[in-house]
Order: sequence, then structure tokens, then C-alpha cells
Amino acid sequence: MEKWQGKHFSITDPEGVNTVIYQINKTPKQYLKEYPKYTFDRLDYTEELRENSKKKTFYVDYPTQEDELLILSFAKEKVIVNTAIMSDDKISISKKPVPFKFDSIYTEQEKEIKDFKYTPNLKRPICIIDPETTEEVKPMLYFDETTNEVKGKCKLKPYKSYFAFEIRDKKEN
Repeated sequence: MEKWQGKHFSITDPEGVNTVIYQINKTPKQYLKEYPKYTFDRLDYTEELRENSKKKTFYVDYPTQEDELLILSFAKEKVIVNTAIMSDDKISISKKPVPFKFDSIYTEQEKEIKDFKYTPNLKRPICIIDPETTEEVKPMLYFDETTNEVKGKCKLKPYKSYFAFEIRDKKEN
């Protein structure tokens, strides 16, 4: 019988808010020349309905000594971006939302966003989310023979907004 080795924590979303959380992974130094400095994993969760709110329990399958988390709370016309550190059995959420560079993508024609690089385990440094469903836009993978790399492209529907983010260091543009 397998034993689960992960950690979990819960948050409560008020009515009209849908929160998703990502674990931020820093690439080891020896791989930085070939791979993005940061990648991320979306945390799985279970949901329990309560009167006018939803209690979500998020699961970190492979916790490290200190895990950085990106918290995205989608409401009707906005996204609240926050960060947290999970260390031992404690989660510290920042008191002020940390400034993140992100874009809202909107087009009146079908559009392809392409050429983001993947690591060998198919992790990527950017993410595009449908704010209505909070689901990620799943990219189609292709092999770029010119650069000898696996890359992805996403198809975006017309007349629809999307939320995109990329994890970077402060000193990067």
C-alpha cells in the first residue's frame, strides 16, 4: 500500500471568487543554460460547498524545504495576485499582493500564441488562463527543428479575454 507524502492546506472562496494556486519551481543552476529559470505546477484541490462559499483544500504532492506559491483569485472583472511560502507545516501569505507582470489578452479574431519553450518534463515558464472557468488553455506541442526544441502554441478564441502570466526575477524586464 502506498503512503501519501504530500502536504495540504485549505482556503475559503467567497461567492463569485474562484482561486487557483501554483507551486513555483526554480530550475537547478546546472540546467539554467538550457531551461527557463522558473516553471510551475498547478495544485490539485478538492472542493466543499458551504452556504455562500466554497472551502478548497489544495495538495502539494512533492513538498520541498520551502515552497513558493502563486495564488490567483479570479472575480468578476479582476484577478487578485498574491504569493505565499509554505515551510514545514506553516503557510505565510504576503500581507500585500506582490507586483507581478501579467497581461490580459483579448482579440477580435482567432489568434495563436506560440513559441514558448518547454523543459524535457514538459514544464513551461508561462501560462494562459481562461478567467471565466480558471482552466488553463492547453497548448499544442510541436518540435521546432530549427532550434531542436519542444515548443507549444495556444489557440485563443475571438471576443474572449484571457489571463497570462510568466514567472521572472525582479531584475529581468
